[in-house]
Amino acid sequence: MAALTVASLKQDHEIGVYLACSTEYLGRLGFTEHGCRHATLVAARARRVLADLGYGDRDQELAAVAGYLHDIANLVNRYNHGGTGAVMAYNILSRFGMAPEEIALVVSAIGNHEEERGNAINHVASALIIADKSDVHRSRVTNTDFAKFEIHDRVNYAAQNSRLLIDRPQGTITLELEIETSICPVMEYFEIFLDRMVMCRRAAEFLNCRFGLVINDNKLL
Repeated sequence: MAALTVASLKQDHEIGVYLACSTEYLGRLGFTEHGCRHATLVAARARRVLADLGYGDRDQELAAVAGYLHDIANLVNRYNHGGTGAVMAYNILSRFGMAPEEIALVVSAIGNHEEERGNAINHVASALIIADKSDVHRSRVTNTDFAKFEIHDRVNYAAQNSRLLIDRPQGTITLELEIETSICPVMEYFEIFLDRMVMCRRAAEFLNCRFGLVINDNKLL
């Protein structure tokens, strides 16, 4: 049997339903988008983190698989969606016939991507954490009524651009953001994202790198 790839996951009806429901249900609760757009971007970024750091093709693909599946359990509940998602991913990956050694890497990464309870326990988990937490952008905002924006809406809507830069020779992983401060002051970004940035720093350290944060050309971390 051929090794499982993200391309196969994107064609799977079950996964597509779960991602669509995650966005729909979280949207009703006022959360930002956690569906196909986010899954696709995180998968690509997780792959690139390991690629740019010199990991092999299969490790890159496993990071992408974890990135694509990491948020499917939001259709169940936002609370502990990492742990629930790991169990759901185990069943899906087993159905595809993935080897236990690869399933172990993917489900452990999914189960550790939440800042409330996650840890950078391996290279796939570390790449997923950095990719997931770096997706800050106005296209994630599902609330169309600006007057009803809460802090997460403001922070994401204010983010006009986000770039993840990996410099292997220098050993750095840097998140560069352009934020419209008339919508959201930089302090509000730190108010809700400080725990996520600490998690990114620890993930980068697992990958033998330093994590940096640059907002509007100002180096903050």
